[in-house]
Parts: sequence; structure tokens; C-alpha cells
Amino acid sequence: MAKLQGFEFWRKTLKEARFVVAPMVDQSELAWRLLSRRHGAQLCYTPMLHAQVFVRDANYRRENLYNEVCEEDRPLITQFCANDPEVFLQASLLAQDYCDAIDLNLGCPQMIAKRGHYGVFLQDEWELLEKMVRLAHEKLSVPITCKIRVFKELERTVRYAQMLEKAGCQLLTVHGRTKEQKGPSTGIADWEHITAVRKAVNIPVFANGNIHHLSDVERCIQETGVQGVMSAEGNLHNPALFEGCSPPIWEMAEEYLDVVKQHPPCTLSYVRAHLFKLWHHTLQIHQDLREELAKVKTLEGLAGVNIGRLPFPHWICQPYVRPAPKEPVVNGDSQISEVKKAVCQKRALEDDAVNDTLSKNKQKKRSRNPHKNFCPEHKPKYVKCEQCGNPKGNKCVFNLCRGCCKKKAFKEVADCPSHGLRFKTRAEKLKAEEKKEEEEEEEKDSATETDASAALQKQSEARLPL
Repeated sequence: MAKLQGFEFWRKTLKEARFVVAPMVDQSELAWRLLSRRHGAQLCYTPMLHAQVFVRDANYRRENLYNEVCEEDRPLITQFCANDPEVFLQASLLAQDYCDAIDLNLGCPQMIAKRGHYGVFLQDEWELLEKMVRLAHEKLSVPITCKIRVFKELERTVRYAQMLEKAGCQLLTVHGRTKEQKGPSTGIADWEHITAVRKAVNIPVFANGNIHHLSDVERCIQETGVQGVMSAEGNLHNPALFEGCSPPIWEMAEEYLDVVKQHPPCTLSYVRAHLFKLWHHTLQIHQDLREELAKVKTLEGLAGVNIGRLPFPHWICQPYVRPAPKEPVVNGDSQISEVKKAVCQKRALEDDAVNDTLSKNKQKKRSRNPHKNFCPEHKPKYVKCEQCGNPKGNKCVFNLCRGCCKKKAFKEVADCPSHGLRFKTRAEKLKAEEKKEEEEEEEKDSATETDASAALQKQSEARLPL
């Protein structure tokens, strides 16, 4: 059967999906996708998967894709981040039988993407991207799609989209923000760029950005003419967004926890993160619930957190809008910042003067462990493994990390005490046991032969005449 392309792929395989749940790292797992589908989502993406890790680690493949196969969870698109055409192809070949399309992440703006050289930090390397998309388009049995961010220049964004289409991209998701629009500087997504891309290409286009309510979805489709609309943060704060309703958050939380129980295993950190998102507005006021939710260590404990008698407005699933960046202090005038400090209701950590230079996360760690040192100069310096670049074991006999050491020790039947590997010892023990068994069998055989010869001698003596 020929591979479907473009609008035919969107109509037949994706069933003309208009309401789409975005790929979200550690957040768009199976349980959340199923919950979203129950409440109007027509297409979901897996969390962004790292192509290189997916190729080399069988456990990673099982935990993030193979174990999450579910008939209800279709259509489904698997998203990878990658910067090597061959690695991207290998990962896609391993995943193509478990999804309806493969998506290349060209939109992640986070620092980890910059360090790993993937996501939006590849958007200037058109030759590499063209090669990656073209190779996947030629070799895969499922379509290749892309998710991008826009450039500041509209014409450049259009040429970027046309290049990807020419290389073989069959569906394009356009996030209407630039590489710099993230965190406190997120701002408003530019639908004008999305409209221009939709008019310039001959493949389906999904829009992403500024989607908090169903009315935003309808307005986006009307203004841009896109085939579908993707939501990320809006969906996390209200999984019923595509139904056009804002249910009480305890109903969504209970339903989500039920889905998690029906489709184990689900990492507890994922579940906790979803509950923090759903209860965001309530937890700003009821700090005791925040502490209780943070300390729970089991799924049953999360389900048992009682938040059922709070004021009604905080119970409604509603979007979270990031506050604008803080205005800088001019000419030493700190009046504005003093007012903001007075208004801020967040709890203060101890030793604020000492913790001024630490992030909130590090301050929390410091509060739990006052002796913890965050100075980069005092951090231990790790020597890299000779094969993969991960930290090597300090006393490893092969000067490798545990993973590489295990492979080499198994291959060479050797021991590595520092990593607790005893392949040689076990082999020698097994050999000694086998030798002992052979000796016992020989002794048993010789004893049998002795008994038999003795019996024969007695019989011969008995036959002799007196």
C-alpha cells in the first residue's frame, strides 16, 4: 500500500483532526493523552523523545513507546529531537510500527536543546534539516511531519516552511513565537506568520500559540485558515479545553488518576506535575495543600490529598498566563520593586541574604540540607568514559561507565569489582560446579562397576563345585 501524503494523509489517517494535543516532555504520556481524547482531543503526540537514546537503549524504547501501545490512543504521532540524519532515521524505523507518523522537533527553545544542539537551534541549518527530512521521507513507511517556530522576518519563515515541504514534510505545525520568546518573555504568538505559511505551502498546517479556550481555537482557524490547532499549556491546565467547558478541577484530577490506575506504569513525577498544573490557581492561595502534594510518595497518597472544600473560583479549570517580565530599576529608584515585594504573597525562605544568588529550586534544596554546596568550583570533576562520554567509574578496571563496562566485561568474561560485575567469578564457579558434578558421576559409575564385579564374582564362586 502506497504511503499517504499531504492532505490525503490528514483526511484518511488523521481523520481530519482539528483539535490536537502538543508533544510535551514528561507530560503528554499515555494516561494524559487518553484523558484528553475523552474530552475532545482528536490527535495526540508522544512526549519529545531523544533519537540517539531511543536507538541505543531498549529500556527507553519500552518505557516511552512500546509499553504505551493502546487501541484507544490513535491516531498518534511520535516526536523525536535529533541533529543527525542517520540517527533520526534509525530511531524513526524503530518507532514507525507503533504510530501513524514521525515528527521532527524543530521548535524546542529550552537551554537543554541548545546544549544538545536540537530543536529550534537547528532552524538556521537548512541544508542539514533538508537532508534529515528527505532521508526520512524516502525510507519510512509512515509520513514525516515537522514542528517549527517562526523567524522575526515573515518572508524567511515562509521560505523555511517551503524548504521543509520540498524536502518531504507532509504536515507542518507552526508555533507563532520566535526562538527568543520563552519563559517570562513568552509574549503573544504571531498568527500572521502562521497565515502566511498556510497560504504558501500545499500541505496541512497546524497552528500553535495563544490557545486557552475553545473560542481561541475557532478564532484561530477562522483567521489563519489552518487545518488544525495544537494546544500545550492550555491543555495542561484544562484537559477539557476542546469540549468548550471548564469543569471543577477535582473532577479532572480524579478522572486522570483513574486513567493512570487503568494504564500502569506511570511515573509518579509525571502525575504530580499534572496535578500541580491542574491545581495551579488554588495552590497559590492554599499553601498547605502545596506542601502536602509535594511530600506524597505514592499514587494512593496523591489521590488522597483532600482539596474538596475550597472556594469555588479556584476550582475551575482555567488557563495560566505568565506575568510580564519585571521592570528594571532606573537610577537606583527601587520604589516599584518595593511595592511588588509588599504585594507578593509567596512564602519566604530562610537566610534570604545568603540565598540571593541561588535559584528557587536550589534554595529549597538548601533549606532541606543546609550543608549542601552549590559552588561550581567545589563540584566533583568527573572523568569521561572512553566510549560514550558519560562519567566513568572511579575504580573501574576498564576506565568506563557502568553501561560500557558491563558490555565489555560480559564480552571478555571479566570482573569489575567497582561496578559489582562478576562475570569471570561466576564463570569459574559454574565451571567448578560442573567439574565437581562430573567427578561425582565418575565416582558413582566406578562404585557401580565395583558392585557389579563383586556380584559377578559371588555368582561365579557359587557355581563352583564343592
